[in-house]
Amino acid sequence: MFNLPQALKRLLIGRAMRSEELGETLLPKRLALPIFASDPLSSVAYATGEILLVLTVGGTAFLYLTPWIALGVVGLMAVVVLSYRQVVHAYPSGGGSYEVVSRNLGANSGLVVAASLLVDYVMTVAVSVASGVDNIISAFGSLAGHRVALALAFVVLLAAVNLRGMRESGRAFAAPTYLFIGAILLMVVTGLVRLAFGDSPQAPTAHLGIDPEGGKDALQGLGLLMLGLRAFASGCTALTGVEAISNGVPAFRAPKSRNAAATMAVMGVVAVVMFAGVTLLALTSHVHYVEDACQLTGLAGDCHAYTQQTVIAQLAASVFGGSDSVLFYAVQAVTALVLILAANTAFNGFPLLASILAQHRYLPRQMHTRGDRLAFSNGIIALAMVAGALLWFYQADVTSLIHLYILGVFTSFTLSQIGMVRHWNRALAAEPAPAARAAARRSRAINGLGAVTTALVLVIVLITKFTQGAWLAVVAALLLWLTMRGIRRHYDAVAAELAVTDDEGAATPARPRQVHAVLLVSKLHKPTLRALGYAEAFRPDTLEAVTVDVEPEATAELRAQWDGSGPDVPLRVLDSPFREITKPVVAHVRALTAARPGDAVAVFIPEYVVGHWWENLLHNQSALWLKSRLLFTPGVMVISVPWQLTSATRADRPARRAPGAVRRGEPTRGR
Repeated sequence: MFNLPQALKRLLIGRAMRSEELGETLLPKRLALPIFASDPLSSVAYATGEILLVLTVGGTAFLYLTPWIALGVVGLMAVVVLSYRQVVHAYPSGGGSYEVVSRNLGANSGLVVAASLLVDYVMTVAVSVASGVDNIISAFGSLAGHRVALALAFVVLLAAVNLRGMRESGRAFAAPTYLFIGAILLMVVTGLVRLAFGDSPQAPTAHLGIDPEGGKDALQGLGLLMLGLRAFASGCTALTGVEAISNGVPAFRAPKSRNAAATMAVMGVVAVVMFAGVTLLALTSHVHYVEDACQLTGLAGDCHAYTQQTVIAQLAASVFGGSDSVLFYAVQAVTALVLILAANTAFNGFPLLASILAQHRYLPRQMHTRGDRLAFSNGIIALAMVAGALLWFYQADVTSLIHLYILGVFTSFTLSQIGMVRHWNRALAAEPAPAARAAARRSRAINGLGAVTTALVLVIVLITKFTQGAWLAVVAALLLWLTMRGIRRHYDAVAAELAVTDDEGAATPARPRQVHAVLLVSKLHKPTLRALGYAEAFRPDTLEAVTVDVEPEATAELRAQWDGSGPDVPLRVLDSPFREITKPVVAHVRALTAARPGDAVAVFIPEYVVGHWWENLLHNQSALWLKSRLLFTPGVMVISVPWQLTSATRADRPARRAPGAVRRGEPTRGR
């Protein structure tokens, strides 16, 4: 029979996959690159802009620092990529920084990394989607009033695609990512060729001046140093997502480590070339990009109504022409698309890391459960909800969101590299072969350099961004760290409470000495008789029917029916002077358990099964409240005996396969 919700689910997500089909979802390198590296590759669309936003607070006086800051970002990316290639080879199980730090620096340090990365993954989605929407608005200014709605719609779309499975999302995102790489490289090469032949492209804002903020154009000494460090910290957004490949090694085809390391190397080279090219082109075409459009001088009209084009939009306009050029719109389209799809790095990294944390009992176990398409569906949905809430709260504003960004990722970078140094120290202590020792020393040097540089950047980010909003990311990571520790304590306490030791196993009886059955009765009708028959089938040692005297007339009528033609089971009437039902029944059951230690009490409750949601408001309210109270009483078992009303029969529309059928290995009906 047709089931509309299941049909819609299959349409959106696809057919359910069996657990043994997991191998079919493993990724070749050509699909792994757009899945795991779309974030660092796409960050070239805004990393240069973030550097310019900081430097232009002093007008054009400090733009000469741009190439040096960009060179620092490029060097840092090279160090980080080389360092994480060591992680991929040393820890191929997919834990990435979390596994490295947990094994080498301890569980608490590992949780610091995990909390930082989870927060950063959320920020990746928010910043990438907001930046993508900015590029759409740069081409179509009339959409500026729909910024938040567009951002939320893209988050929903990304979640839906990822729920279809990792391989499917890779196929969907591969073409836009490669088109973006091609479009940016074409733009950079074309611009530099024009520059070499004396036809230097000029950005649409090149003729505009920049009004410096009060006193910022005269910065010297420490003030200038802080400005440069702040610009460098903003430019380091180009490194976000670099660690995602180390978290996703299990998703690669064999040989996993080698393929993951090769993918990381390709990502690093392509990202460096694009970032350097965009930055160089932005300087030679004189892009003026400011935080407040009213800093620009020479604007025609109201500065408050002026919508700034992104750096990529200005470069595309200067190289290919403005709104009259097809290539301008092509660059904007693929840039907006890949920025939105860059969030896919987080949609793969977050669920994978959350599943590992759940396996280690630091997050709810549901995070480790695979959905119908063998993706970690609960992690995908959780990420979409939190990122959507951030986009709504900050009105999808990149400038507001960017201050919460990159702090977590550099915390992860630093602790991971320190952990790898300790890993190689242990390897050197246990390895006698000269060749292996030389390789370990080389790897230790790479990771040591990575630890020093990323720690320095972490300090810079903390100093320059903390008061601008980064403190919120610190607080969020701290709360998440405390929450995960609390979850682990809870799971450990439950496991200890439920564990059966040898002494307890010998001393505790496997079954109660006697079972006393209590049948709750409101009226003598078919549901009561069915519940009574079910209780008798259990063959309890004692069986009694219990009713509560809420209305004396109704109680007298029930007693008369029970004594006249009712079952051969004693009916006990509980007094209720305040017309309560739950309290007298709970008190009676607890009195039975107190009088008979070691025995069990089984409470049978007749319950209606209805077919409409509104019918639940009319039935079973007393039963629900009774069950909720009795479940807290030791030695008591609560048994619901269903009676299906006519509406329930008509509403019974079972799906061909119930949720979780694939994981349970159930065959499809009708085959």
